[in-house]
Amino acid sequence: MYIVIFGRPACPFCVRAEALAESLQTAGAIEGYRYVDIIEEGISKADMAKTIGKPVNTVPQIFADQTHIGGFTEFNQYVADNALLSPATQ
Repeated sequence: MYIVIFGRPACPFCVRAEALAESLQTAGAIEGYRYVDIIEEGISKADMAKTIGKPVNTVPQIFADQTHIGGFTEFNQYVADNALLSPATQ
């Protein structure tokens, strides 16, 4: 599984999402991840909404492979639901 995180600078939930993805990669639970800075890449929330198929009001927006997971809270729940990390490493 490959994780893609769309975020922006100074976003605390983006930082947490990237840290969780890093933990998943270190644990071997995912093949890797990519963090996309939407400001640097010129990606608007409207652009993301077209891809996701619904309005986007917050970042991060996270995808597992090409499936939209949601924001950090949904990503964290996805990790727990799929037992991707042991409770000690979360």
